[in-house]
Amino acid sequence: MTAVTDSYEKPERSKTERLEACLSKEQKELFQRAADILGLTLTDFVISSLQTAAKQAIQEHEIMILSQRDQEIFVEALLNPPNPSMKLRAAAQSYKQKMGA
Repeated sequence: MTAVTDSYEKPERSKTERLEACLSKEQKELFQRAADILGLTLTDFVISSLQTAAKQAIQEHEIMILSQRDQEIFVEALLNPPNPSMKLRAAAQSYKQKMGA
């Protein structure tokens, strides 16, 4: 069976950190069954699954979803930026002086 996807590959482990978790018997049996189906050890299955879930959670958190109106306002600001305020000009001048530019 070739249904194993990239998300369930044997993860590279440096074995420098340890993670412990308490599971119910049913949870462990479920995880072990899934690991067996994929041809992975329970540890490799858990690490791979956690890594995939972590990456997905981070990606979902970092993606900004804008409404059509927000998109138009954003693009307009990029294409036609407002002139810098006096406060921004002063900050830029201060930065240039401190950095020797």
